[in-house]
Amino acid sequence: MLASIKTLFSSIVDYAGLFPPAKLTMEEAIANYACYQNTCYHWMLGNFVLPVSRINEFEQLLFKLPIEASKTKHWRLSIIISQEVESAIAKIQALNDNHKIAIASLEFPPLSLSEIDKVFPYLPADIEAFFEIPYSEDLKAYLTLLQRPGISAKIRTGGLSTEAFPTISQLYRFIFACAEAQVGFKATAGLHHPLPGKYPLTYEPNSPNAMMHGFLNVAVLAALVYCQKITAQEALVVLQESTVESFQVSADSIVWKNRRLDIWELQKARQSFFRCFGSCSFQEPIELLKNLKLL
Repeated sequence: MLASIKTLFSSIVDYAGLFPPAKLTMEEAIANYACYQNTCYHWMLGNFVLPVSRINEFEQLLFKLPIEASKTKHWRLSIIISQEVESAIAKIQALNDNHKIAIASLEFPPLSLSEIDKVFPYLPADIEAFFEIPYSEDLKAYLTLLQRPGISAKIRTGGLSTEAFPTISQLYRFIFACAEAQVGFKATAGLHHPLPGKYPLTYEPNSPNAMMHGFLNVAVLAALVYCQKITAQEALVVLQESTVESFQVSADSIVWKNRRLDIWELQKARQSFFRCFGSCSFQEPIELLKNLKLL
């Protein structure tokens, strides 16, 4: 395992098996997450993404796990807030009393600027919060509002329709805007593949295809932007690189063209800027990285 790859992809996949297109049952998703924590690729695994409305179901099933699965030591959760914030926070605080469970982050759907402002007083100081920003809105206004400790942005990078995927221009502008505002971000949906290309929207046999972005490209670009090593025009090229040979990967660095990212730069960019991406599959990104001989 190259140290540069391990640094770039450490805890990068928030497991969202409950969500489409996988849309697993709670029992299946919990069992998968427990299993993934005991594989040799556990270092890539981030949080278990859970809707606040399903907390009770999660707790009930957690105590019914098979003996092997129940040995899982850490359940790091990212809670999707979809109801009145004050009552949602009360549910979360009760769940946090379980010593095996840690609430790592909260995620909010698209809200207006005034709605976000009203949420801030309820947020626990020790839990990171991600606010989804719609592409059609004023990025600068939203990111200015999010310039607070423990607050980050969220970008939707796909979905079940072609319209759900941002264009290359929209994606790079978002990343540059976050860097300029010094606001971290996570991505959600549509990033199962390391490299961009035309892929099926769902796991159904006759699923339509759509152009999707690559999480390798997004992670490398985010690091280049964070370290101020790339121009906007070059960013468009990075997001379109469709072969692994475009990135020179060695033990202590990753290079795109003549732009070198050392391990400490990759680590800083991941810790402070590109936090992670949500995926309904953990195995698919791993298998595709193995096919590219990056794992």
